[in-house]
Amino acid sequence: MRHPRLPLAGTLMASIVLGGCSLTPAEEDPVQVRLADLDARVAKVERIIANQSLVELSQRVEALEAHSRELQGRSEVQENAVEGAKQQQRDLYNDLDRRLSALESGVPEPPREGSGAAASSTVAAAPAAAGEPPSAADQQAAYDAAFAALKDARYADAITGFRALLEAAPTGDLAPNSQYWLGEACYVTRDFENAAVAFEAVAERWPDSGKAPGALLKLGYSQYELKRLGDARQTLGRLTARYPDTEAARLAQDRIQRIIAEQR
Repeated sequence: MRHPRLPLAGTLMASIVLGGCSLTPAEEDPVQVRLADLDARVAKVERIIANQSLVELSQRVEALEAHSRELQGRSEVQENAVEGAKQQQRDLYNDLDRRLSALESGVPEPPREGSGAAASSTVAAAPAAAGEPPSAADQQAAYDAAFAALKDARYADAITGFRALLEAAPTGDLAPNSQYWLGEACYVTRDFENAAVAFEAVAERWPDSGKAPGALLKLGYSQYELKRLGDARQTLGRLTARYPDTEAARLAQDRIQRIIAEQR
C-alpha cells in the first residue's frame, strides 16, 4: 500500500529542486554574470574605438588647420614682399622726380639747341684735341644734354653724357652735380654697384657740396640693395653724424631702424 506513494514523493523532491533553481537571483547566476561582464567589456572596447576615432579626427583637423595657417603665412609674406617691392619702386621714382624738380628749378638756362649725345661727345673729345678742359659753356651744354636725357628716362644716354663730362672736366664746377646724377641714373636702373661708386665719389671728393648728404644717403641705400647691411648702417650713421639737421639724415634714421630690425 506504500509503494504507490513513492513516485509522488520523487515528484515533490524534483519540484523543490527545480523550484530552488528558478528562485536563484539573476545577479548570482554564473551565466548571467558572465554575460553582463562580456557586455561591459564590449561597451568598453566600443568606447575606446570611438575615442580613438575622435582623437584621430581631431589630429587631422589640427593638421589641416596648421597647414592652412602655414599657407596663409606664406601668402602674407609674398604679398608683403610684392607690396614692399612696389613701394620701393614708387619711392625710388618719387625721390628721383623730387630731386630732378629741385635741380630743374635752379638750372640757369634750358638745354640749348645742339645739346644731347652729340654735344657730350664733342665735349669729351675737346680736351684730347686742344690739351685743355672744355669751356664753361661747353660743359654747361653737355650737362644740360645729360640732364635732359635723365628727365626723359633715357638713362643710358644720361649715364654716357655725365661720364663724358666728368672725364673731360673732372674738377669743373659741374662735376659734383654730374657725379651725383650719374649715381642717380645708375640707381634708377638698379645698377647698384656703379651707383655706390658714383655716390661715394661725391661724398669723398666734395663733402661740402649740397649734394653730399643726398649722396651719402643713396650710397647707404645702394649698399642696402646689395645686401651689405653692415656697410649701409655705417654709411647712414656717418650721414646722421656729419649732416644731422638735413632731410637726408632723417631718412637715414628710418633706414637704419629697418636694417636693425632685419638684422635681429
